[in-house]
Amino acid sequence: MLGLRFPGRRRSSWELQRSALVSCSLVLLSQFALAMVPRLFPFLSLLAMLPIAAMVMVATILLGRCWRRFLGISASAPAFVLFNILFLWGVYVSTIRQAIPSLLDAILNAECALLLYGLYRILSGDPGMVSYNSSPVESGQNDFAALNVLYEQNSPSFSRVRYCKSCKSSIKGFDHHCPAFGNCIGRKNHRLFIILLAGFLIAESSYTMCSTKFLTKSADSQRMESIHASSLVISTTLFCILQVLWQVVFLIWHIYCICFNIKTEEWINWKRYPEFQLVMEPQPGSPIVQTRFTNPYDKGLLGNILDFIKSKD
Repeated sequence: MLGLRFPGRRRSSWELQRSALVSCSLVLLSQFALAMVPRLFPFLSLLAMLPIAAMVMVATILLGRCWRRFLGISASAPAFVLFNILFLWGVYVSTIRQAIPSLLDAILNAECALLLYGLYRILSGDPGMVSYNSSPVESGQNDFAALNVLYEQNSPSFSRVRYCKSCKSSIKGFDHHCPAFGNCIGRKNHRLFIILLAGFLIAESSYTMCSTKFLTKSADSQRMESIHASSLVISTTLFCILQVLWQVVFLIWHIYCICFNIKTEEWINWKRYPEFQLVMEPQPGSPIVQTRFTNPYDKGLLGNILDFIKSKD
């Protein structure tokens, strides 16, 4: 069952099943709410429906949170991602596929299958966990102080061991904890994370292209498709477009971090790590000492990219 890879406590089988059931219910609720947009606003273009679809998605997410708090249950973010993939794939196979050429059909089915495989790999894989028992950390040090001296004997790229509060583990090359993929993003799975993120963008863009082709062909042939089927095609297309919009920004951010060899967590919390702090001499007449950001791991654009590509698991 899909849940967090390294939770603070072990969850029972019933808790995992209930969590997955809640995620499945939230997927159906959100997709049903989106399917109402083309039904209620059939006179609007696809582009004009986007803001309405965005508001519907936000309202559905807030409603889902309130519902979970009221019932005292939680949802599994990886299961939510999984069920969304399966739902979109199901709509494609049952409705859109008939209007798509064989080659494009094979490509989209392969993309969906690879997404499921990639999701499994990143969910079940080791992001680069480090045991305190093998480190030179003295007892009594706090997490951040301890992590600053972990792996000092290795190269700078390997000394970047950070603590994840969600997993309660130390992760080599820690970038961030990704709830959607149910795991930390670290040295061992950072490349897989970028590939998977790009894979979602490609698959959702392909789905949007196929669904648009289906709607155009249906309009040109003047066929009266099922109202429910047409609404699902339009609503899932809106869903994919909204996903692509924020995922593009997310991917650009991570490419930026790769180019400058800095992790998301380090960028946000750089004041916690001494190696990122450059102490400036106080100005004459001013007792205030200024601290500026510096990146000791920056090897230049080409060096940073090669370090990311050639990083060993």
